[in-house]
Amino acid sequence: MSSSPIERETREASLERAGPAPESARRGWLKRLLPRTMFGRSLLIVVIPLVLVQAITAWIFYARHWSAISWRLANGVAAEIALFLEGSQSLRSAGARQEFLREARRLTQLRMTLEPGAALSPLPPQSGSLLERQLDVALAQRIGFPFRVEEESDSDRVLIEIALPQGLLRVIAPINLLYSSTTYIFILWMVGSSLVFLALAIWILRNQLRALRRLAAAADSFGKGRPVPYFRIEGALEIRRAAAAFMNMRARIERQIRQRTEMLAGVSHDLRTPLTRMKLALELAGKNGALDELKSDVAEMEHMIEGYLDFVRGEGGEAPVETDIALLLEEVAAAMRREGTPLSLSLPGETLIPVRPNAIRRCLGNLIGNARRHGSHVWLSGIASPSGVDILVEDDGPGIAREERERAFQPFIRLDRSRNPSTGGVGLGLSIARDLARSHGGEVWLEDSTHGGLCARLHLPR
Repeated sequence: MSSSPIERETREASLERAGPAPESARRGWLKRLLPRTMFGRSLLIVVIPLVLVQAITAWIFYARHWSAISWRLANGVAAEIALFLEGSQSLRSAGARQEFLREARRLTQLRMTLEPGAALSPLPPQSGSLLERQLDVALAQRIGFPFRVEEESDSDRVLIEIALPQGLLRVIAPINLLYSSTTYIFILWMVGSSLVFLALAIWILRNQLRALRRLAAAADSFGKGRPVPYFRIEGALEIRRAAAAFMNMRARIERQIRQRTEMLAGVSHDLRTPLTRMKLALELAGKNGALDELKSDVAEMEHMIEGYLDFVRGEGGEAPVETDIALLLEEVAAAMRREGTPLSLSLPGETLIPVRPNAIRRCLGNLIGNARRHGSHVWLSGIASPSGVDILVEDDGPGIAREERERAFQPFIRLDRSRNPSTGGVGLGLSIARDLARSHGGEVWLEDSTHGGLCARLHLPR
């Protein structure tokens, strides 16, 4: 049983979605997550390793370098404070202690003040930062007095309060004594270089894929029978080879078409000449019952040769032009009505598509002729869609069985068992129509008509 290309694609898609293999289902969700374009997938190949390297590097840096350096700096500040406390404990007078504080401020970057009788301030409710926690551990290991550490957010310093027997020791340490600026520099360099490399990768990928997109556009235009201008072969070696192979293929196909056309012109001339002589001889022979049958056979032979030449000649050398399909349908309908075909017309909106107008007229003429031969009325309609336009030729005749529809497109296949060309033709109408449609990148298939007969659907892509 035959089916249209759209029906086949829908059936294949449904089978793929309903595949019984669990492994296929597992691969399906992964495919849905992946980008559909080659540019997106290539960029993903670049981005994933880059992100992984950045994440691993940042983790190692944070866990090793940053943590180790911050601990050493905090331990150094704690050691200076412990050294001051050890030296100040041997001093008995307040003046000696103040002199010792001034000397400590001169030799270190720590600002120390001793307030007799003061007590520790309460700790803030929020949890301490990594810097505060490391300094807490270092001070707990170095000194044996109660203390508190608070990082002042409004200024770049850390406040350390230590409860001594002589009073409250306040130590203000600059943040640069506890914090290494190389952390931010390293992260900025890492992120900045990654962005530069990513931008460079995007630029290179776009340049490489531009040649591939040009090749795809050229192949699509050539498949639709449209002129393909010469394009520069560039890009990676594999893309250059594909482009060169396409250009050679196009040249071979065009050369084959030219040779076929030239050969058929000679065949047409060679066959018409003896047929003309035979017809002339039969006319000069006078009237005879036996000769009438021979005349009928000659006429049938001439009709078959014309049909055969039409089939193999295709659309000829006509160039595609931007055509309004609605106006084209009006012209075809008017011509068929002048020939006596009862026809109803339903036009689509304005739809401009590059086609060979005479070839499409011939294609529609064959489809309408078949519909008129087997039905009493013909309905011609156009349906525009984002992918192109569908032209429907429907009749109210007996139709064709589903299992015979694809066979009807084969050359010289007549579903009408009679040998009378006036009732069944020579079996080339649908073959010529499909050949012309496919030369435009389209398709013709048969389906049931809403009017009870057969519907021939012609699809022309944009």
